[in-house]
Amino acid sequence: MAWVFVILGGFFETAFAVSLKYSEGLRRLWPTVSFVVCAVISFAFLTAGLRDLPVGTAYAAWTGIGAVGTALVGMIWFGDPAEFVRVASVLLIVAGVVGLNLAGSSAH
Repeated sequence: MAWVFVILGGFFETAFAVSLKYSEGLRRLWPTVSFVVCAVISFAFLTAGLRDLPVGTAYAAWTGIGAVGTALVGMIWFGDPAEFVRVASVLLIVAGVVGLNLAGSSAH
C-alpha cells in the first residue's frame, strides 16, 4: 500500500505544479487554492508512504513521478518542446527511479 501512496502523491505533485502554472504567480484565486490543496494532499500521501518505505527511495519516486508527469503535461498541454533530448531525459528519470526502487526494495 505504501507504493500506492507514493504514486498518488507523485500524481498530486504534478497537479500542484500545473496549478502553480495556472495561478500566474499565485495571483489567481482558484488555481492558487488548487495548488495549496494538491500540495497538501501530495505531501500527505508521501508521508503515508514513508511509514513503510526508505526515505531516499520514496522521495526519489515521488519527485520522479512529479517531474515526469509535469514534463509530459508541459509537452502535451502547454506546447513545451518535445525534442529528442527532452524525451530521452524524461526516460532517464524513469529509469533512475526504477533503478532506485529495485536497488532499495529490500532495505528499510
